[in-house]
Amino acid sequence: MVEREKILLDTDIGSDIDDAVCLAYLLANPVCELLGITTVTGEAVLRAQLASVLCKQAHQDVPIYPGAEVPLLVQQKQPKAPQAVALNNWSFEAKFPLNQAIHFLQESIRANPGEITLLTIGPLTNIGLLFRTDPEIPRLLKRLVMMCGVFTNRLAGVGPLEWNAIGDPHATAIVFQSGVKVHRSIGLDVTCQVKMPSNEVRQRFKSNLLRPVLDFAEVWFQQVSSITFHDPLAATSIFDSSICQFERGTVEVELTSSKVIGMTHWKPEKDGGHEVALQVNPDRFFDHYFSFFN
Repeated sequence: MVEREKILLDTDIGSDIDDAVCLAYLLANPVCELLGITTVTGEAVLRAQLASVLCKQAHQDVPIYPGAEVPLLVQQKQPKAPQAVALNNWSFEAKFPLNQAIHFLQESIRANPGEITLLTIGPLTNIGLLFRTDPEIPRLLKRLVMMCGVFTNRLAGVGPLEWNAIGDPHATAIVFQSGVKVHRSIGLDVTCQVKMPSNEVRQRFKSNLLRPVLDFAEVWFQQVSSITFHDPLAATSIFDSSICQFERGTVEVELTSSKVIGMTHWKPEKDGGHEVALQVNPDRFFDHYFSFFN
């Protein structure tokens, strides 16, 4: 029997559609044991409700905790959850425990030392607070996997800044300095290579679990005519290590220049503390992702 992977998910679901695409994958993957979800950035309760839609659609009772809505020091760049306009089309939990997200993460990790993969697919306020509240937590994780940062200049059109990293740059710095034993980052320069136009999304998102995701996506498609699978790529790398190629190195986060605050500086080092994705096999990714949806 294959041992299931214990996952905690920290997400800003409700803005870019890829968070919902990622959560659907985790719920559909039978090897994933999703222990809980925390939400981050503005309107965290609405984001929790969006996550609840997918959990109900998957018939899974997953604990959901709204987390920090305001970054540690900088101004909030993401005050609203626009996909929440689709909530009335679906069943969801309306109320959640408030002001308990950090404690929930702490208690879950301490109850399962060395067993949990923490997957972060949003700005890192919750995780920065967690690591500052309990500095032992990073060493109690099995691994930390993040969709965060930019680490190479190999893809035309990708600048030096990435949304999750700059959303709360001081929290980002805390997390990268935390000393997690296995710290893996998938950056914008790699995730931008797994993209699908809206017409193909509408054709392929036919399964029961992807129906609400497509409904949320229609809100996204009012502004963008495609989905880039940033967050799902980070999630799939946990379960299929052949999808991305990683290299070890060190990462520092820019905090001194206001123009590029939150920029990630990566340096290859054989014994570095961070694994950074350098390449992706898009065909392998899409084959793996859709293999869990009928």
